[in-house]
Amino acid sequence: MFYKKPIEERIADRMAKRRPLEEGKTFEHGPAKFVFVSLLVAVVLMHVVGVAIVMAFDS
Repeated sequence: MFYKKPIEERIADRMAKRRPLEEGKTFEHGPAKFVFVSLLVAVVLMHVVGVAIVMAFDS
């Protein structure tokens, strides 16, 4: 009565409708790129601060 395609088929149909990715364009979604770069910067800063603290308290 209320037939729905399986989730795998719905995903495949949606993917088939999308245009192909352009070469060299990793992120299609701007906010995803912002979050990714922000997380990378935060991790690098935490490592630098952590190393500085360890070096400061090293006897």
